[in-house]
Amino acid sequence: MNLHLVSDATGETLNAITRATVAQFEHASPQYHRWSLVRTRFQLHRVLEGIEAEPGPVLSTLVEPGLRVELENTCERLGVTLVHVLDPVLALFQSQFGETAVARPGRQYVLDADYFRRIDAMHFVLAHDDGQAQAGIGEADVVLVGVSRSSKTPTSFYLANRGIKAANIPLVPGLPDPPGLERPVCPVIGLTLDAEALIEIRRHRLRMIVGAGSMGAIRQEGTDYIDPEAVKAELLGVRRLCVRRGWPVVDVTRRSIEETAATVLQLMETWHRRHKAAAGTVP
Repeated sequence: MNLHLVSDATGETLNAITRATVAQFEHASPQYHRWSLVRTRFQLHRVLEGIEAEPGPVLSTLVEPGLRVELENTCERLGVTLVHVLDPVLALFQSQFGETAVARPGRQYVLDADYFRRIDAMHFVLAHDDGQAQAGIGEADVVLVGVSRSSKTPTSFYLANRGIKAANIPLVPGLPDPPGLERPVCPVIGLTLDAEALIEIRRHRLRMIVGAGSMGAIRQEGTDYIDPEAVKAELLGVRRLCVRRGWPVVDVTRRSIEETAATVLQLMETWHRRHKAAAGTVP
């Protein structure tokens, strides 16, 4: 099945919607045709030619009335289904806000304060990745701690795209507890995972570093980095530290980065609610 995604911006909204929806069908494998930054009649005509050449359902986020009408007329003539995916939400918000939507393409990508906050958060993650620049942790919105290869860095970058300044600190066996977190001014959250999953991730990492081969394999099997008992002890040490410090722990074994980040955001909200409530009880 051909599936046409027509957007007047980057197409991220349609990509997210289709990815979430298609994932619910075990045997679905549509042929995607992505049309982004469609803002003129000339650009739209290329889209219409593509739809006519390979007909299939059309999902659209176009907001410019003239372009919408032309797309609708062509889809009706070709007998293909067209869905303007934003329309139900726009209608709801118009009734709730008591005003008409401005129908201006790409308004979510303006260079406003939110945009620059995300850029600032990205710079922060780069500067505070893997325990770097610990003196600046006091500026963090959240600190992620965990063993090596527990998804701290990718989760931090995903959070930065939401405007969250995330520092991450590795917990290394045999080293003292990380400094600066005795009385944290932001949530500290531990990331952990199943020992077998961690060992497999680390083995893959070592293969990338030392390359495949018998000598490389011998070196891999001989290191505590992937030794089952050592890894279990390492993970147990992280859990004990988090329990001792009162830090929540997220098991990332079967979670995507997006799911881990969503859980971190929930835990951050819980932390702030508790601290606000505690501050309210202070005379």
